[in-house]
Amino acid sequence: MVLMTVDNDGTSDFRSNPRWSASKKMDVVLRLLRGEKLEELSRQLGVEAHRIAAWRDEFLEAGKESLKGKHAGTQEDRRLREAERKIGELTLENEIWKKVAEKRGLQMPPQKRPR
Repeated sequence: MVLMTVDNDGTSDFRSNPRWSASKKMDVVLRLLRGEKLEELSRQLGVEAHRIAAWRDEFLEAGKESLKGKHAGTQEDRRLREAERKIGELTLENEIWKKVAEKRGLQMPPQKRPR
């Protein structure tokens, strides 16, 4: 699965590049927190202001939770999210293969052979 990220050449438009890496989002949020104006960042990057504001809010909330000392579940939560994502991908892949098989007149799963 390929994720699209934003290039640093300044020509990226959010609508043509819908996926931003966490690193790029963090860079944008840090620029905002350092004092750059939200509207200017929005125009410069081609990203809606409300989306940048949401990134900032999520960033600050995660920092707040981290300061509360909730590190114990972080690794476990990350592994669970990764497993759920993988299950979703495999489920979707299975559904696609079943549709392909149906179009070819095959039954999925195949019938067991008589012994």
